Amino acid sequence: MADVIQLLPDSVANQIAAGEVIQRPASVVKELMENSVDAGATNIRVLVREAGKNLVQVIDNGCGMSETDARLSAERHATSKIREAADLFAIRTMGFRGEALASIAAVAELEIQTRRPGDDVGILVEIRGSGFVRQEPSACQAGSRFTVRNLFYNVPARRKFLKTNSTEFKHIITEFQRIALANPQIGFSLNNEGTEILNLPAAGYRQRIIHTFGKNINQHLVELKTETSVVNVRGYIAKPGYAKKSPGEQFFFINNRFMRHPWMHKAVTRAFEKLIPADAIPSYFIWFEADPASVDVNIHPTKTEIKFEDEKAVWQILMASVREALGKYNLVPSIDFNTEGRIDIPAGRPSADTSPPEIRIDPDYNPFGRGSTGTSRQGSEGPLKSRVHNWEELYRGFEEGKTEHGQGSITISGGQSPGTGDDRQGEESQSGLPVLLQLKGRFILSPVKSGLMIIDQKRAHERILYEKFMKIKKSGSVVAQQQLYPVTMELNASEYQLLKGLAPDLAGFGFDIRDFGRNTIVISGCPVDTGGTDPAAMIADLLAEAASSGDSISQNKRESIAFNLARSSAVNYGRHLTREEMQEIVDKLFACETPNYSPDGKPVVTIIDHNEIDRRFRRP
Repeated sequence: MADVIQLLPDSVANQIAAGEVIQRPASVVKELMENSVDAGATNIRVLVREAGKNLVQVIDNGCGMSETDARLSAERHATSKIREAADLFAIRTMGFRGEALASIAAVAELEIQTRRPGDDVGILVEIRGSGFVRQEPSACQAGSRFTVRNLFYNVPARRKFLKTNSTEFKHIITEFQRIALANPQIGFSLNNEGTEILNLPAAGYRQRIIHTFGKNINQHLVELKTETSVVNVRGYIAKPGYAKKSPGEQFFFINNRFMRHPWMHKAVTRAFEKLIPADAIPSYFIWFEADPASVDVNIHPTKTEIKFEDEKAVWQILMASVREALGKYNLVPSIDFNTEGRIDIPAGRPSADTSPPEIRIDPDYNPFGRGSTGTSRQGSEGPLKSRVHNWEELYRGFEEGKTEHGQGSITISGGQSPGTGDDRQGEESQSGLPVLLQLKGRFILSPVKSGLMIIDQKRAHERILYEKFMKIKKSGSVVAQQQLYPVTMELNASEYQLLKGLAPDLAGFGFDIRDFGRNTIVISGCPVDTGGTDPAAMIADLLAEAASSGDSISQNKRESIAFNLARSSAVNYGRHLTREEMQEIVDKLFACETPNYSPDGKPVVTIIDHNEIDRRFRRP
């Protein structure tokens, strides 16, 4: 039998290795930015075109490379930080000029232009598909310029599975933010298609967060700082009221390297337990400092997943630190027994003579009597009955139509007073309108031939608005409701890019949104039938849904936008509805194409039949 095992060519081996490190254009941005950080740069610029598919360029003012280093940096297994196996457990750098460059060069056209500050001339190296193309002297500024063109040009299957430009650029922004937050002492800028997206000057940790995510986050940040022999923890958490339903502002860093750690995330959420809704996610920016020997950063090719030597201790320290920060800034309910500085109220003296306070009452006073001095009697019935009668007249009708049953309430519509079922049925028969009841501010009840019909008022209204918005979009007859006072809304870079992709479809539903520059928009108009809902809140919900759903909202933009608008504008639970409002919801619901289910597939209507009601009243 012939031999079947053979050694792969270097170009093929490099492509296989690149598949683990270079997954998308954002991976290229990450690796090149980390190299620039390790090179000691104080200013790093990133330029991309077509979401990095066509061009990724990273320019820094770091230490540069010699001619030999520039040539070797793109070779496989070339590195500047590892000399022996023990170095793998003492890594503090990101990967200066090596390792990832070989993977990038295997699947793209790579051009390196670099010069050290002390050299008179720099060097230009060009590599294409792991193949060396040219090397020549170059007049360039001190530092390095890495240019990556036509990513995955020689691996069409990989390029085919890249997502849309908006999605890929969103991933680039995410990687950019991670490295920028980890290194606030460095200035960063991000440019897309000739437009500056982010410009972050060198600053402190808090200022870097504000520059990255907008000024609105400043008032919500709470500082935490804990120093122990195991690990040092510092950073900021956001107040419970700032928690969001979609992820995006959760950052962990270990020795200035971004990391993912689901267990540490659970420690933070445990500290926020019962302070935020169950489906909300707190925002946090937390930096860990630990001995590199106690941290393993090589369990994943991209080094974003790490392991601590004593994870249980770090978990406890983190949760205690977050809880301490929440308690220190009075963000959790607490009982304070410290009486220092308070006014001392003297205790009563048993030996002193005390007398109860005297209360004078005039039982004959009539507040409704004209010219009455309160001393005369009003007939044999007396003043008590007269006063009761007058107060009953004053408050008559205030509580009519409502009966309390425990914690819930039933509102009887139509203006009739509470009475027996036969009385109500008779009055409704005369008016020709069906009986409609509201239960606990959530359900609309109405008797039908087969039993008792129960309608979820919010889901019903969502279905009505959803189908109405969809019809408006299909017909093209858009009617926008102009805002008397336009609403200004500041977004972060990711949200701004998402909104740019959704802007044409939002305009089709009636939104009038204008770009104000610096990731800020002005909302001048919104769709009709939104019930006076805050336009900024509707946009925020849409962006949160888009961020969590990824490309699915791109494929079904109309349905997703219509559903989110309906959900934001629908009547909320707990709102008391008049009889006309309930009747309008019922009529419009059964005029819908799909009245039985809400836009997200939840049941809207159910009927309890007569047999079920009779069964509940049978004798055991």
